[in-house]
Amino acid sequence: MSDDSKPASSASKRLRQVSSHLALPADYADVREQIQTLRTIASTPDTSRRGYIRQKQAGKLWVRERLEQLLDPDSFEEIGSLSGTVTWKKTGPMREKPVSFIPSNNVQGKGKLRGRSVLLTADDFSLRSGHADGASAGKTIYLEKLALALKLPVVKLVDGSSGGGSVTTIRKESWSYVPYVPMFHQVIRQLNDGIPNLGAIVGPAIGLGAARVTACHFSVMAADVGALFNAGPEVVKGATFEDGLGFQDLGGPMIHCTNGTVDNVAANEAECFEQLRTVLSYLPDCGRYNAPPVISSDDPEDREDGSLRRIIPRKQTRMYNPWTIIKSVVDRDSFFEIGSIWGRTAISGLARLGGRPVGIISLNCEVNSGALDAAGSQKLARLLKLCDVMNLPVLQFVDVPGYAIGTVAERTATMRWGIELAKAYFSTTTPIFSVITRRAYGVAGGVMLGARDPHMQVAWPSGQWGSLPLEGGIEVGHRHELREAEKEGKKAERYAELEDEYRRLMNPVRTANAFGIEEIIDPKDTRKVVCSWARHVYEALIPIRLAERAAGRIQPVFS
Repeated sequence: MSDDSKPASSASKRLRQVSSHLALPADYADVREQIQTLRTIASTPDTSRRGYIRQKQAGKLWVRERLEQLLDPDSFEEIGSLSGTVTWKKTGPMREKPVSFIPSNNVQGKGKLRGRSVLLTADDFSLRSGHADGASAGKTIYLEKLALALKLPVVKLVDGSSGGGSVTTIRKESWSYVPYVPMFHQVIRQLNDGIPNLGAIVGPAIGLGAARVTACHFSVMAADVGALFNAGPEVVKGATFEDGLGFQDLGGPMIHCTNGTVDNVAANEAECFEQLRTVLSYLPDCGRYNAPPVISSDDPEDREDGSLRRIIPRKQTRMYNPWTIIKSVVDRDSFFEIGSIWGRTAISGLARLGGRPVGIISLNCEVNSGALDAAGSQKLARLLKLCDVMNLPVLQFVDVPGYAIGTVAERTATMRWGIELAKAYFSTTTPIFSVITRRAYGVAGGVMLGARDPHMQVAWPSGQWGSLPLEGGIEVGHRHELREAEKEGKKAERYAELEDEYRRLMNPVRTANAFGIEEIIDPKDTRKVVCSWARHVYEALIPIRLAERAAGRIQPVFS
């Protein structure tokens, strides 16, 4: 080829390149078509795929169906909608089209729950059982960072490993990775900043998935399809030789909703979603900067309930229904219990007073007479920390005979967890108002009532307090005297005399005479008293608290 022909050849090549560019649509319709094709594939279930069939046979919703049922209609805006594995076919010069698409098995984005903007991550168990695929890990980390940047709540629907890997990853990548979990840096910041993390277990939550949902401020498990475990039955079989275990045997609701790993149980996925909506309604978008959302209430703040005068039995050994007191005092139908089937010596939850969200603590005299055991202490400590990071004031109804005693209490480390509860009371700073309905004894009573100075508290006429209850206390304090009386056959008579004297001296009015209790109120007026307190907290104290948090002078810790 001559030198003269080279410029001509180069010019022809450039002309062909320009022509090919000119043949492409000016409005990028080809690229937009590719995007729409991939999105359509991702949002359309392949009913012939084995994973989808298995999902339906297990009675579970498909991931896109979950989004439709959980979120407000047409509110979902997907993030990473094109992430996944695509097979491309060349259709011409500089042209190609997707012929197959395996989308990421973790769907993420932004949506609304009853008008509240939230970020959401949802596993697609029908694709590789939720194991890491299609940039799942990168999407997960991005969403956690986004929650911190936007100060928005995060909802996590866990059905699989939620970004965790499997041994097949080694084969795919040709090398084995060190299993760091970088997203936990962001998760811990969210938890302590009071950015609500709400998790629902709507399938098997395995490994990293189990860790992510357990780390939430609130978690709920669907009883019909949910389970949680560190490793599945096959791995357990190889490690511990426990054979024949199913998901429910290994980590179903009767395991983890009764030991405190998961807060609540729901009958099914729909009930899970409703609990998530309900819990969010009490919480701010970010406790570091926002107060809890106040709503209008048509329940009068000065409503009286005369039946509360008679609810505490005059006979000390008789029990009563503590939920009746809670539901009478708070706004009608506003009490949402957290952890109803674990740590049952204690009651915890959320409610409203005049439309203002508050945390609720009570003791349950119907279980172990209300004595705080290890699990009950853990439950109350968790609620206190939740309320602290979310700026929720706490209303507590105190009827505690002390920490649980006996061999079971000692074996389960009751004092260890009791002191962890004490740490929670004394390290948190959210306002607490106490209503002493009956007993306040021992270290447990002192911890619950003495964590704020000055104490914000009132007592009912049924109030009793001291270092320990009379039952057993008289025997200890008058051991020698009662032994001598027993020799004369008069022990029962002397014991009755001592009990009568102590009962008279323990009249709560005598304590009020000495200003040992600030005020004794008529039980029927309890709602009016606590609503007045809540109003003042929201109008005067929470704005100051938010300023203190913004300045870094208050730094609550949930995790």
